[in-house]
Amino acid sequence: MKKSPTFQNLPEKLHYTKYYEHDGLLRAYANRTMVLAMLLGVVALASLSFAIYVRLQPPTVVRVEPSGEASAVRTASNADPEKAKLSFHLAAANETEPTELEAKACVRRFLEAYLNYSPGIAEHRFAEALNMMTGNLRSYTMAKLRDDDVVGKIREGNMVSTFKIRSIEPVKGSTYNFMAFGVREVRQVRNSAESTDRIVTRYTLRLAVTKRTEFNPSGLLVAEYWEQQILGYRDNSVFGGK
Repeated sequence: MKKSPTFQNLPEKLHYTKYYEHDGLLRAYANRTMVLAMLLGVVALASLSFAIYVRLQPPTVVRVEPSGEASAVRTASNADPEKAKLSFHLAAANETEPTELEAKACVRRFLEAYLNYSPGIAEHRFAEALNMMTGNLRSYTMAKLRDDDVVGKIREGNMVSTFKIRSIEPVKGSTYNFMAFGVREVRQVRNSAESTDRIVTRYTLRLAVTKRTEFNPSGLLVAEYWEQQILGYRDNSVFGGK
């Protein structure tokens, strides 16, 4: 193919492709890459959002009937949050009194915390029991423990106390008054000699009803506490006879 006379008369540097055609081609590639990157970013963001949404959904609870049928259970988290919140407020407004079972559990927890101890955990046990008392009984008991130096005597004599409850019964005609019977065994060292005291004791407790909290779900505190020894003896034998 022959070039036209006009083109042949032009300078040699103008015979090449014009520079702006190369620049336009590069810009076109750059624009396509940018559009592709934006599309992939949108897809990644949508995938991340979907993963977070699925993660926040409550687990599906499946109930299997004795007949073998399986069905999904609608949990409170699946329900309307406003209705769930309203149900909690209604439950708090219509709070029922503690049951006898809750009261017995409170008595058992208190006695086991107060009467089971060793030199290493005595303070922790007493603190746990004090937190289950009303304010005035707590102040009185703390003063008595401090004045009698109970913790110091426990450490000095390497005293170990174990307590087993035999029975807990409500006192007839009295609300939230309970009587408990238990056997307590106290081992201690005096003058390099070990002695064991086994005591059968009756404990009388009166509980006070307060507001239920997450730290005290039963809403019960010990308002009065006293004990009476029924039977007891000391064993100083070398072999710890029965």
